[in-house]
Amino acid sequence: MVKKNGGPATSVGATLGGDSISPETFKDGLPLPKLLVFDLDYTLWPFWVDTHVTPPLKVKDNHSRAVDRWGESFAFYQDVPQILQDARSLGLLVGAASRTAAPDLARDMLKLLHFQPANKRALDYFDYLQIFPGSKTTHFARLQKQTGLSYDEMLFFDDEARNKNVEELGVVMYLVRDGVTRDVVDRGVREWRRRKGREVTRIEEECMTWRE
Repeated sequence: MVKKNGGPATSVGATLGGDSISPETFKDGLPLPKLLVFDLDYTLWPFWVDTHVTPPLKVKDNHSRAVDRWGESFAFYQDVPQILQDARSLGLLVGAASRTAAPDLARDMLKLLHFQPANKRALDYFDYLQIFPGSKTTHFARLQKQTGLSYDEMLFFDDEARNKNVEELGVVMYLVRDGVTRDVVDRGVREWRRRKGREVTRIEEECMTWRE
């Protein structure tokens, strides 16, 4: 693995864990965004797929990691498989928004890496893929057209501050410093709730609906 500064990075095989790494905000009964969107490079995995990965790719260790032409190993950040599984089990929509210059290679990586023990492709945990060079505002315009959701129902995780421009559309972006983790998701969801005024319980929402 390669860090942005050129040193080694750490990730693990894509194994589904237990409740211990499930985000707390997925279990607290408070509102959640309808669409979670993730950048790929240095957000879901610790590398630039268009810079650090040289095809062809081969899978290792039951599809938990991939190696490239030079034997470099690539996998997701540790908490990512559980987070995506949990999002799917809650009925949340999941999207990818990446500006990589190697979109086909990024898709190949998502196909080759599997989450265990389900042995299911990472790709299958995404409802929407927008992977192409260009401004992330274009990615989100396409996601909005695909989903029919309003931008304020979307939460975006990305490691580059320049992509905060999506907030002009009404999307909430949470800046990722060192890969997506359970705590990062929790902080992002809480920020979305705060900024969208969604800090009421689902029970309170049901009571308000009943009174109406």
